[in-house]
Amino acid sequence: QVQLVESGGGLVQAGGSLRLSCAASGRTFNNNAMGWFRQAPGKEREFVSTINWSGSSTDYADSVKGRFTISRDNAKNTVYLQMNSLKPEDTAVYYCASYHSSSYFSGYLRIPSNYNYWGQGTQVTVSS
Repeated sequence: QVQLVESGGGLVQAGGSLRLSCAASGRTFNNNAMGWFRQAPGKEREFVSTINWSGSSTDYADSVKGRFTISRDNAKNTVYLQMNSLKPEDTAVYYCASYHSSSYFSGYLRIPSNYNYWGQGTQVTVSS
């Protein structure tokens, strides 16, 4: 079993920044690929970014590429999402998810149903 707890969400003006954190506990974290997804009201959950177990491989949705950066600190069992130049359309609940394999297939990991565990989410609201 893995517990994932997101934090760092909040209200920010357009153009601002936030850093989300996802702290993992329970089963071994270091060998897992991790992902960030988001869900806006009335919309499906969508891929934002993923990172492999070592941090050497990352993937981003086109809508956030160049503005968001995913990273991880395996010593702290934590994955981060640095979000810069935020836009109102980034408003959503952001979720982190854990995939229990050291394998990293970016296309496969863009699909929410392929993940083993999810956090409860953290709200990000960007005002215009």
